[in-house]
Amino acid sequence: MEQITTRKAQLSDLGILLSFEQGIIEAERPFDPTIKEGEVHYYDLAKMIAASNVEVIVAELNGEVIGSGYARVEDSKIYLKHSRHAYLGFMYVKPAHRGKGVNNKVIEALKQWSILQNITEFRLDVYNDNLPAIKAYEKAGFKGHMLEMRMGLGE
Repeated sequence: MEQITTRKAQLSDLGILLSFEQGIIEAERPFDPTIKEGEVHYYDLAKMIAASNVEVIVAELNGEVIGSGYARVEDSKIYLKHSRHAYLGFMYVKPAHRGKGVNNKVIEALKQWSILQNITEFRLDVYNDNLPAIKAYEKAGFKGHMLEMRMGLGE
């Protein structure tokens, strides 16, 4: 049986991580008409890999990087019970490896890192119409919490 492992991302992973970022953006374009055309970037991955308040994780199978995700420690709103939370993002699994539990392995690694940072809450954003992603996050234990809405003026 193939063993999927996780580890902290390194700068040497930057090439594959940049391709994952473009995969995320292309997957999200149908859900978000406000994303610019052409190549765009959501993240400064090199800076995130080096940051002390961010953990970028990669999943590997037989030495091949097949998935990613990050947790970033953020201050929470002052009225919440928790003063800080971990915001998750950059969740990506290569299409050939989807359905193998890669996302759950990445989330588990991020959970363990977050616990070491004394974090008790995970947060993430997902497009309302992105049902496969919602299903994957629910399978990992997430629950819908708040729906952000938008209206384009002049559309």
